[in-house]
Amino acid sequence: MATPKKTSKTDRVARDRVRAYEARQEVHSHIIARRKRDNLIAVIAVVLVTGLTVGAQLIHVAIAPQSSSATPSAEPETQTAPDAALAQNRTWTGSLTLNDVPLQVELDGALAPKAVASTISLASSGFYNNVPCHRLTTAGIFILQCGDPNGDGTGGPGYTYGPVENAPVDNVYPAGTIAMARQSANGSSQGSQFFIVYADSTIPSDAAGGYTVIGHITSGLETLQKTVIDAGVQNGGNDGKPVVDVKITGFTLQ
Repeated sequence: MATPKKTSKTDRVARDRVRAYEARQEVHSHIIARRKRDNLIAVIAVVLVTGLTVGAQLIHVAIAPQSSSATPSAEPETQTAPDAALAQNRTWTGSLTLNDVPLQVELDGALAPKAVASTISLASSGFYNNVPCHRLTTAGIFILQCGDPNGDGTGGPGYTYGPVENAPVDNVYPAGTIAMARQSANGSSQGSQFFIVYADSTIPSDAAGGYTVIGHITSGLETLQKTVIDAGVQNGGNDGKPVVDVKITGFTLQ
């Protein structure tokens, strides 16, 4: 009779050990599953935050000139902006040609020396040759934005500069104004992108101020209106790529 009792006790101990082992395994499995779940949630959170950040940047680029008229360079900023002395503290005259339509221009090297020096350097080096005008707005703010070698609002010359120069104190940009594009609230993000105001526009300032006015068009604006602006924006919108593909086919200054 003693042996069965001993065996029964031994079996019971063994069963208890198995149950304890299974319990530990179950707890361990729950921990692993929770870690996987937490890691997955963390990854999703990072993706969502990144997506929202990029999305916000894209929204700014696509909608509001006051926050998107300027865009960051897609190339590493390994160069430095030209010396403002290149502007020679004088007025520069020349021709900005879009789709072989010449626009006569004047740039003010006295009031916007940094921006004009950069524009002179880029124009004389051929940087602007065949670079597109990627953005047209036709409601409230009336601009044609050009100078991005990438053609999508992300490109630049490989450098940026600032701060904002010669911005209108009343935020009014008359028809014919040529001004530098930049990132929202970042006066040191100016590069190669500029915009032509084809109808009087009020463009609100932000934390960086207004937009650097480098000069104005003295003739040819009506032709630009007829050949490009009047055709409107693709897909019937009021802010986006022009229906007429536009490229800079020449830019000379003297």
